[in-house]
Amino acid sequence: MPVQQDGLHRVGAVGEILAGRYELVDPLGEGGTGVVWRAWDHRERRYVAAKVMRQSDAGSLLRFVREQAVRIDHRHVLTPHGWAGEDDRVLLTMPVVRGGSAATLVGDHGALPPVWAATLLDQLLAALESIHAEGLVHRDVKPANLLLDATGRGMPRVRLADFGIAAAVDQPRLTHVTHSVGTLGYAAPETLEAGWDPDPRADLYGAGLTAVELLTAERPTAQTDVAAVLDQVRVPSPFADLVLRLASPLPDDRPASATEARAQLAATGLVARSAQELGDLGVEVFDQLPPLPEGWGEDGPAAPAVGDVAGAPAVASPDVPGAPAVPHLPRATGRPTGSREVTGEPTRTDLGPPTQEVPRPRVEATATHRVEQPHTRADGGEQDPDAPATADVATQPPGTGQARPQLRTGLALVVLGLLMMLASLLLVLV
Repeated sequence: MPVQQDGLHRVGAVGEILAGRYELVDPLGEGGTGVVWRAWDHRERRYVAAKVMRQSDAGSLLRFVREQAVRIDHRHVLTPHGWAGEDDRVLLTMPVVRGGSAATLVGDHGALPPVWAATLLDQLLAALESIHAEGLVHRDVKPANLLLDATGRGMPRVRLADFGIAAAVDQPRLTHVTHSVGTLGYAAPETLEAGWDPDPRADLYGAGLTAVELLTAERPTAQTDVAAVLDQVRVPSPFADLVLRLASPLPDDRPASATEARAQLAATGLVARSAQELGDLGVEVFDQLPPLPEGWGEDGPAAPAVGDVAGAPAVASPDVPGAPAVPHLPRATGRPTGSREVTGEPTRTDLGPPTQEVPRPRVEATATHRVEQPHTRADGGEQDPDAPATADVATQPPGTGQARPQLRTGLALVVLGLLMMLASLLLVLV
């Protein structure tokens, strides 16, 4: 059973293997729609960030359908590797980003120097150029959705994440939305009105208010006087003028596109193209991930030393005459050698006080087959079909006597398919 912590029903448990492939290593964060785990992908032999969600409500499923559908290949856009479903849960896998978010960076250093703010804003606008060219509007641009690689004092790299409420500009709509979307403080005023249709200029407003927070270390509100706060921190005039345009409450007063905004930003001369141009201003993007738990290393599960296997009978090496006896290692039965076992001992995570983890039985290894999903590049074409955006559906090898789990997984996938069709219909209706 999933672990219960602080009144929240955690989705998944340490050591659990989902879809016969993704082993949950440790939780990285928890939100209203699920839990983000660091997971080990046994097939690709790499760590991934796995957002695990329950199929319990239409809203969460609708976000999942939208997010897993984004396939934009761009340096500053974080898109999923793929997805999988098992029983009543779905998971979305994506690259692990170690540097936290732009909000974390501001929390570490306070107001950023103009050259840092301008460089991060330029990368955000480059991401918006790409997604707008695909006919999408992100609708939730804010510092918390700008993830950063842990580059230290080097050149930063922003990746725009969380496409859970993204919408297509020309999407057929039978009705208009009757509720607001996005995050207050960063959502454009027009998006708070019933009947608003997605417009890329709403994302430019979010970019402008994001720049305000980077420059002032203050989260904007509806009452924020952007001109006054920029004057207080002495932002260079050309840069301040662009931020004011982006943050205009009137869509027509904003730049017409992210491309136009980038051109005006480049004209300020503040956008750094190298670490040398950033200068040594004391800003550093730290590695924000916690250390790997015991039994895990940078290359995955840590294999035990041969001589450390307690109770293993010693046998002579069959290949080397006169070789010393070595312990005889029993064959693994499903769980990779060195994987961390879940015991009844209390453990502590970053998400709350010590909790009692429920021991889980070993999970037998299963075979998988791939369900390919097409990738879309920024130019509209399809990527190599071998790209890793796949869903792995666990299947049981014949003759193992485990028909019941296989049937349960099959039924779960059928239900998942039906729910995704329903969510797609809801997406059209709203």
